[in-house]
Amino acid sequence: MERFLSNIAPWLSGDGPEAEIVFSSRIRLARNIRSYNFSRRLSRRQRGELFDRIVAGVRRAGIFSDPLVYKMEDLSELDRRFLQERRLISRELSPEGQGGVMIGGDEVVSLMINEEDHLRVQVIRSGLSLEECWDEIERIDRRLERELPFECAADLGYLTACPSNVGTGMRASVMMHLPALVLRRQIGKIIQALGKLGLAVRGLYGEGSPASGNIFQISNQATLGKSEREIIGDLDRIIRKIIDHERAGRRELLDGQLLKLEDRIFRAQGILGSARLISSEEAISLLSLLRMGVDLGIFAEIPRRTVNQIFIQSQPAHLQKLAGSELTPEKRDALRARLIRERLVKTKKED
Repeated sequence: MERFLSNIAPWLSGDGPEAEIVFSSRIRLARNIRSYNFSRRLSRRQRGELFDRIVAGVRRAGIFSDPLVYKMEDLSELDRRFLQERRLISRELSPEGQGGVMIGGDEVVSLMINEEDHLRVQVIRSGLSLEECWDEIERIDRRLERELPFECAADLGYLTACPSNVGTGMRASVMMHLPALVLRRQIGKIIQALGKLGLAVRGLYGEGSPASGNIFQISNQATLGKSEREIIGDLDRIIRKIIDHERAGRRELLDGQLLKLEDRIFRAQGILGSARLISSEEAISLLSLLRMGVDLGIFAEIPRRTVNQIFIQSQPAHLQKLAGSELTPEKRDALRARLIRERLVKTKKED
């Protein structure tokens, strides 16, 4: 698993469409295998049998050249948290349920097995790339359907454990950085309006996670009654309107509160560049301001991808994997501060 530490996941590259506001786009499909109960109604033996069947079917489909395959029961709690931080598995994928994951070498495609549904296929890319994600995952889905008999009803579509996923079984989500809307106290109205439009708003790690660092995940909730392309088209249009609002908010901050804005951004840079202890919560808040400074051209020497990577590398499980052992909270805070200092200093030297 250490190979992930030296790899830069493409969704962190910061070079996709609208990347100054949109971190990443992700599409996930939920599928279940015919003649099996849903995962939580299966015996341990049946879940193990299903795991092997799905892995074999995926290999036959040839969607990976050399996938990494992990069973959750074979991983430590630290390793599971590490994969969660990289957005490769969900918190619900437990070791007790014979769950597992198959991951492509570039981390663009991953498949969770025996989570809430038998199979969840994910494609994630940098920037506002919903159409690209859909084109890729549709090809994968067609290949898998030739090897695995998915449960599907003529009148409803794909059948899933949660009724809200019945139909297309698709969740399309976009992760956005919206500091101007937060600073100008407009984000509450935006979230309220999105709820009325049938969209869900969550934090960095999805359902149940807080929206720290001014980072929000916006996704569809309904999957029945519309085609996949209709759902994606509707979400894309709404995301573009939010992008317009965020850009307008940034212009207003630059025009009317430039000194205050620069003060906050430079203070964030100063703390990040000199702190000896820093918590995860404080780091992500300050990194959000630093990234805003990068996107506004205040810190032109710092690549956006560097800040994106620090967001993830400074998370608790990543720090402990870098250290090669579990760390106390204070040691994590010290290592996090050192990592951030070194990355920022290295960036300046390279510039």
